Amino acid sequence: MQTSLVILKPDCIEKNLIGKVLDRFSEAGLKIVGLKMTRLSDEVLDEHYAHHSDKPFFADLKKFMQRTPVVIAAISGENAVEDIRKIAGATNPTEAEAETLRAKYGTDVQENVLHASDAPETAEAELKRFFTDEELFTAE
Repeated sequence: MQTSLVILKPDCIEKNLIGKVLDRFSEAGLKIVGLKMTRLSDEVLDEHYAHHSDKPFFADLKKFMQRTPVVIAAISGENAVEDIRKIAGATNPTEAEAETLRAKYGTDVQENVLHASDAPETAEAELKRFFTDEELFTAE
């Protein structure tokens, strides 16, 4: 069983898509085991997006991610990382397969509805960044 991280970005919140997005994961047989709404600090964003810190769009990315609170979810399933990314679609909504979340609701590479961990190792680090063990539901 894997657990992965999903962040519902400000555009998702503003478009009132929280329920629709989370429902897609539940319908696919994935289980939400942690959920919270929060505002992201500069420190958390600097750590989470450290791999983009030298890119020209980094300041705009941080500003976007702080535009509204975000919803952070821990989602479990047999192949959670891969399944979530299939449901999400390609980062660029114009390249995402039809009926994926990003194809349906995203507008560009930044405003693409959600962040999803890209590998089991990444998911583990990201989950620790956003959740304590006590905040995760582990019952089967």
